[in-house]
Formats: sequence, structure tokens, C-alpha cells
Amino acid sequence: MTMTDSQTRLLQRFAHLAGRGIHRFHMIQPGDRILIGVSGGKDSFALSLALVERKKWVPVDYELYAAQVEWREYPISEEERRAIDGFYADLGIPFRRIPASICPPTFRKKSSCYTCSRNRKRILFDEAARIGATRIALGHHLDDIARTTLMNLFFRGEFSTMMPVQEFFGGKLSLIRPLCEVREAEVARLALRLSLPVVSARCPNAERNQRSLMKEILRQASRVDRHAATNLYGAAWRIRRDYLPQDTP
Repeated sequence: MTMTDSQTRLLQRFAHLAGRGIHRFHMIQPGDRILIGVSGGKDSFALSLALVERKKWVPVDYELYAAQVEWREYPISEEERRAIDGFYADLGIPFRRIPASICPPTFRKKSSCYTCSRNRKRILFDEAARIGATRIALGHHLDDIARTTLMNLFFRGEFSTMMPVQEFFGGKLSLIRPLCEVREAEVARLALRLSLPVVSARCPNAERNQRSLMKEILRQASRVDRHAATNLYGAAWRIRRDYLPQDTP
């Protein structure tokens, strides 16, 4: 994609911000094959750009692939499909769109945010196995992690959150969240300035679920203390030391 000098500088800055979390949590190793989970939102597109940009200046070689799970219940338009396809073609990232149902018969449960998330993760696991990926990169940013911490406190009665690196299958595959130390405002700024092909949310519960409630609570708290979200994010690493790599001070 063609960018102006100011857009290039913005992307470079964004990639360096993402690099802080990648470096802190030892997310990417030489030779990794990484599958980017594409939601259609600003976060996964910004993540894709950051990982491509970062390859230009880090001495770590890794491969990038991308996959989008498209729910049959909430299909995107043909125009949106073409824009996303063109975005990944311009980046040189092999991209695959996978049609699926939110709640397959094997779940035997009513569709919910949990079943949607679980099914998407299962499909991405299958795609990672198909291409031989060692990492699945998701676009969760610092604010997402802070909201998850609140959700678990309020609705599960425990102090837990999204881990920046989460291993599965005996460490053969890991979920990584390279934007874990990037604020949502930075993601939104990049998406706006670079006109990323963001798809509007199709889910009818997108604005009235537990996560949207946590977003509003943190927004109100940030009016009192602008560090509210970053304080909540940092609390996880102070209390749950097992989240951190063992050689991290």
C-alpha cells in the first residue's frame, strides 16, 4: 500500500509500540510461522501492518499468514470482501476466508459470546494445523485486556485476564497478543489515518454485552484518572507473576 511520509512515520511508531509487548513477553522466535486471526475490525488490520512493518528492522525472520472466520449468520458484503482481500494482497500475506456457523450442532447450546469466541478459536486452531503455524496472533490491545480483567472480577469472582502468550498442546502452538501494550486510541488513530478496510460489527449484541459494559465503566473511571486502564492492565502482572516469562524482572 502506498503511504505518505506522515503515514509511514505513524506506522513505524505503531510498530515500535507493538514491539514492546512482543519483546517483553518473548512472543516471536526465529522461524515462527504466524497465523493472524482477522476479525474484520481495526485491531486485526493494525496488527497485520505492525507485524509486516516490524519484519523490516528486527533480526528475527518469521512467516505471516492470515485467516478470517466469516459467520454465515452475519455475512459481510462483497465490497468488504474485496477490500480485505486487496489489503492482504498488498501486504503480501497469504489470506484465507473460512465460512462457518457460530454455533455448530456439536455445541448443543444457545449461541452466546462464549460459544462464538470458542468456535472461532477452534477454527483458527484447525487452520493453524493445516498450514503448520506455531503461533496464532490476535489483535487484543491493552484496553481489551483491562476490560477482560474487570469482567472476570465482576462475573467470575476471580483475578484473571487475557495472557499475552498462552500455550496449547504442550507448547506446540501459542496464542499471542502483540498489541497487549498498545492503547485502543493508537489503534483507532492508525485505522483512520491509513483508511483500513474496517468492517462494521454485524453481531446484534455488539453494543449490549458484558464487554461493552466494562468499556463504559473504564471510560468513566478514566475521566477521574486517565491511567485507570493502564493501572488495571499492570495489576495483572504484579499479582499474577506466572503470566510473565521466567527471566523477566
